[in-house]
Amino acid sequence: MAVSELPAAVARVAAHLVAAGAEARIEQLSSSCATAQEAAEAIGCTISQIVKSMVVVCDERAAVALVPGHLRVDPGRVARSVGASKGRVARAEEVLRLTGFAPGTVAPFAHGVGHVLIDQRLLAQPIVWAGAGSDVHMIALAPRELVRLTNGMTASIGATPSS
Repeated sequence: MAVSELPAAVARVAAHLVAAGAEARIEQLSSSCATAQEAAEAIGCTISQIVKSMVVVCDERAAVALVPGHLRVDPGRVARSVGASKGRVARAEEVLRLTGFAPGTVAPFAHGVGHVLIDQRLLAQPIVWAGAGSDVHMIALAPRELVRLTNGMTASIGATPSS
């Protein structure tokens, strides 16, 4: 599919990949995936290979936190990593306003948010899968390429979900 035939947000991600000379590919899934588990099942990978891109508001500025699909983001850890005193997960309308992506479709780059933090556990995976601007498009790439494309800082920002 040509870039011009992609949804606008996905085309923006594709253009970023091309401009950066990225070693990555965008895949279109056969159905929408609302959760990291559904995405892992559709792709045929482990949930720890799914990248959740979470927007965190830290003292009135934003950061994009990238965590493995089986973890939740810890807003306090994100805030401390960017030198802020407190953090909270952005509300749906803030996600769209700050990144240009709808919640659940945020790509790890091509969003204009200055701070990107990558949970260090993602670096242990051979390949990771991240959102690409729609609920049916995902990017496959090596973690080192994720770090390069985001200019992100690695940190321990994920936490085990509460039961």
